[in-house]
Amino acid sequence: MIKLYHCQRARSMRPLWALEEMGLDYELVTLQFPPRVFHKEYKEVNPLGTVPALIDGEVMLTESAACCQYLAERYGPTELAVRPDEPDYGLWLNWLHRSDATLTFPQTLVLRYSRLEPEERRNPQVVEDYRLWYLGRLRSVEAALADRDWLCAGRFTMADICIGYCLVLSAELGIEEAFTPAIRRWYERLAERPAFQRAHTL
Repeated sequence: MIKLYHCQRARSMRPLWALEEMGLDYELVTLQFPPRVFHKEYKEVNPLGTVPALIDGEVMLTESAACCQYLAERYGPTELAVRPDEPDYGLWLNWLHRSDATLTFPQTLVLRYSRLEPEERRNPQVVEDYRLWYLGRLRSVEAALADRDWLCAGRFTMADICIGYCLVLSAELGIEEAFTPAIRRWYERLAERPAFQRAHTL
């Protein structure tokens, strides 16, 4: 059985949401965030001390977007994947990787330097710089949703899960400017999904 190490509304929400959408059996281990601080023994599972850690037999993945791609391709066929013979395959892959490398990364610095560091190490300038960086890069999402309901392939896919999590984190961090009208409408569609609601609360 698939085993997922998770912290509530951390990046591990991506594969958790994917598991719920696909109706796959899994074991969930929920940890306090950040696990490398509160669960020292977790480094025996994932030496990085980060979530997710998705374990499937001999396979372990620690990158949240890779977990989603793995689940779609390993346990498909599923409409959550975009096949190589579909026109939007490259766009789908790009959204998966953009979700973390381009969009979640600056938010993690906002989180670190506004909440996680000791008071004397917090840095409002870093928080503001990376908040603006994130908002600038989020314009690509707004542009993509200007004339469509979903990010690619004319349907809800893993791309919407991976990018959608960025807005979950935006809400957690209070980055209200992220919710432009087009993005808010899309996010509301995501939040209506039962799998989103389960993953958001677990």
